[in-house]
Amino acid sequence: MRLQEHPLRARVLAEVHARPFTPVKTPRRFLHYAFLTDGEAAAADREALAAYCGGLGLPGPAPGAKQHRAIFSGAVLRWESHSEFTTYTWEYGDGQGVPFQPQPDALDTVMEAVPQPGPLLVAVDLHLLPADKGEVPPDVMAAFSPASLAMAEAEGGAAVIATDFQADPHGYVRIVVADRSLSRLAAGALVQRLLEVETYRTLALLGLPEAQALGPAIRRIETALPPLMEAMRTSEGFAENHALLDRLIALAAELEAGAARALFRFGATRAYDELIRLRLASLGEKAIPGHTSWSVFLARRFNPAIRTCTTIGERQDILSRKLSRAAQMLRTRVDIELERQNQAQLQAMNERVKLQLRLQQTVEGLSVAAITYYVASLVHHMLEGVHHLGLPVDATVGTALAVPLILVGVAWTVRRIRRQHAEPGGH
Repeated sequence: MRLQEHPLRARVLAEVHARPFTPVKTPRRFLHYAFLTDGEAAAADREALAAYCGGLGLPGPAPGAKQHRAIFSGAVLRWESHSEFTTYTWEYGDGQGVPFQPQPDALDTVMEAVPQPGPLLVAVDLHLLPADKGEVPPDVMAAFSPASLAMAEAEGGAAVIATDFQADPHGYVRIVVADRSLSRLAAGALVQRLLEVETYRTLALLGLPEAQALGPAIRRIETALPPLMEAMRTSEGFAENHALLDRLIALAAELEAGAARALFRFGATRAYDELIRLRLASLGEKAIPGHTSWSVFLARRFNPAIRTCTTIGERQDILSRKLSRAAQMLRTRVDIELERQNQAQLQAMNERVKLQLRLQQTVEGLSVAAITYYVASLVHHMLEGVHHLGLPVDATVGTALAVPLILVGVAWTVRRIRRQHAEPGGH
C-alpha cells in the first residue's frame, strides 16, 4: 500500500481470525485438557511442543504464537495459549462407534511425550456421534448421572447435547453431541463452544474458594466496625482517638490485603462468567421435555457460586469506603486535638518567654546598678588619688555628683546594645 500503516494493523486484523472453527466430520472423539500456566510456563510449553513436533518432522508453533494445529498419525492436535491457561485438544476418529471406548487413559498417552505445562484443571471427553433416530442412544445416556443430567437441542434442533458436568472414574467430564443434521463447520463450531463452556465454567469457579476464604475475615471486620463507630461518637482526648484510629487502620489494612489478593481472581471470574453466557447464547438451545437444559442447569448450580464471588467483592468495596470515611473523620479529630495541644504548648512557650523577658529586664537593671557601682568606685578612687596630689577635690562629693551621670550613661549603653540585638541582622 502507498499509505503508511499503523504498526499494529496486521495484528488487530488477524485477531478476529485467531481461533477459527475447524470443520469436523461425524463421528469424532475429543480429549480436551486445560492447564494453568503463567507467562514463563506458557513459553516453556510452547518450546516443548515445538521440539516434540520437530522430532516427528512436523511444524511446531512459531515463537510467540498463541495457537497451533498439528496433524499426527491418527489424531489432530489443537493447541492454544491463553492469558492464564493452556489447552490441548486431541481429535480422534471414532472407528469403533462405541461411546467412551476405549477408555481415555488409552488415548492420552501422547500427553506424556510433552512436559505437563502446569496444574491440570480441565479434562473433557467429548463424543460427536450420529443420532439414533434423532435421539441420544440409550447406552450413551446410561453413562450420565440422572440427578445432574443436562440435555437440550442445539443449533436449531440439528443436534442434541448432553452432559452431567461430573468427572468419570478416569477424571474426565463426559459430553455427548448427537448429530442429527449438522454440517461439518457447524459441528466444529458446536464442539468448540461446548469445550469452551466447560473450560470457562471451571476457571470461573476458581474464585469461589477465594471468596469462601475471605468471608470470615470480612464478617469479622463488619462485626468490629459498629462498636468502633460507637466508640468514636463518645471518644475524647488525643490518646483515645489515636488508639481508635490505629484500630481502624489495622482493619483497613487487613481488608485491603485480602482485596488485593482477590482482585485478579474475582475479575477473571466475572470475565469467564460473561464468556459462558455468550457461549450458551450462541448454542441456540431448545429445551427437551423432561430434561434440564444446559443454561437452566448452570443457572441453578453455577450462578450461585458466581453471585457469592460478586457479593464478596461488593462487601469488600462497601467496607473499604466505610473504613475510609471513619478513618478520615478520626484523623480530622486527631488533627484538631493535636492543634489544640500545639496551641497550648505555644501559649506555654509564650508565657515562658514573657517570664524570661521579665527576668532579663530584672537582670539588666541589676547589671546597670552593678556597673554603676563599679564605675563610681573607680571614679572615687581616682578623685582620692587627685586629692592626695594636692588638688582641692573632695572625693566623696565628686563621687556623689558623678553617680547620676554614670547611671544614665550605663543605662543608655545597655539599652543601645539590647536594641541592636533586637534589630534584624543585629550582632
